[in-house]
Amino acid sequence: MKIKENLYNQRIISIDALRGITIFIMIFVNELASVKNVPQWMKHMPADADAMTFVDVVFPAFLFIVGMSVPFAFNARLLKGDSAKTIWTHTLKRALALIVIGVYMVNAEYGYDASKMIIEPVFWGLLAYAMPIPIWNKYPKDFPVWLKNTLHYGGMLVLVALYFLYVQEETGEIGITPKWWGILGLIGWAYLFTVVYYWIVSGRLWAMIAFLVVCVAANAINLTEGSALHQIPWFGFIAGHLTHAAVVSAGVVISLLFFDRKVAAKINWAVVGFAVLFFVTGYLLRPYFGISKIKSTPSWTMFSATICTVLFYFLYWLMEIKKQTKWSNFFMPAAANPLLIYILPGVIYYFCKAFQIHIIPGYFREGVPGIIWSLVFSTIMLFVMKLCNKYKIQLHL
Repeated sequence: MKIKENLYNQRIISIDALRGITIFIMIFVNELASVKNVPQWMKHMPADADAMTFVDVVFPAFLFIVGMSVPFAFNARLLKGDSAKTIWTHTLKRALALIVIGVYMVNAEYGYDASKMIIEPVFWGLLAYAMPIPIWNKYPKDFPVWLKNTLHYGGMLVLVALYFLYVQEETGEIGITPKWWGILGLIGWAYLFTVVYYWIVSGRLWAMIAFLVVCVAANAINLTEGSALHQIPWFGFIAGHLTHAAVVSAGVVISLLFFDRKVAAKINWAVVGFAVLFFVTGYLLRPYFGISKIKSTPSWTMFSATICTVLFYFLYWLMEIKKQTKWSNFFMPAAANPLLIYILPGVIYYFCKAFQIHIIPGYFREGVPGIIWSLVFSTIMLFVMKLCNKYKIQLHL
């Protein structure tokens, strides 16, 4: 893959703003998930409902942002002079890390036989959530090497130990299993599929559009009962991840439109065209598969891509063209440290549960007070991230 000469070499801050806003909403809806008596439009739609809420767009928004970051990340590495081997190694390590963290998080939630484990499941969960911090923390250059290695490899050893301390509920066997991959795991697989293809086709726009079409088609076939491919296990595995790769590739496509300064004048029509195309695709497929985040239908992915495209272009217009950026400072601490802010609420939850600490009264777990608390908690987490960034606690895969 060659370095593209007319590309933006600096960050497009509207991508960071979109990431920060998405993370803030993610923390809000995750905290709100345990609150009773809130409107349905503030929760995930049931699997059998042909509908989606803003909550159902949070996960695909992450996927979309991952896709938008791919061309910039690749070009930055090429400008640094990284070899193909270095880039491939980095890609595989990042994907594997996301998958591993995702699987550990899922096993912390359920599927264990507490009576046969020599460690309390709540402490197991606390360690599973906490260990990625010392393992993947981006330590400052003046940090003692011996301490860095101790924390890094010590965290790895703890994760290995946790694997053998886990006892499965149904079979009684030792070891964790991918009951499902978890949000981070799904992002990892989608990232891997998309980036490998992106590298093979050298980031060509037309090739990424073709990949997007293939992803949507594979998703549709996989959800069609009675199709020959539907019966093949490996196809179901690949198509399932291509479902999410569709949103990642949509992000790549939109990102490529903003890459070249020479096409800046054509961006308006190109983005509008793709937003309409995403919407029409979702609209045409809806009668056959419905809209469902739980089932990961093609209409859900395409409508999500439409929303993300429109939202990003609005932010691009506001921040890159109109230069209105100060408002985004509130969200930027999360944008700079997305993995840590995703993990940290889980660490807090298991810590409080393990030591029976009650942060808030039950009054704030229901209705309007619960909604207000969820907003307050999300805001607190952004300020926590600001402190973490200041003291160089930043996870970097």
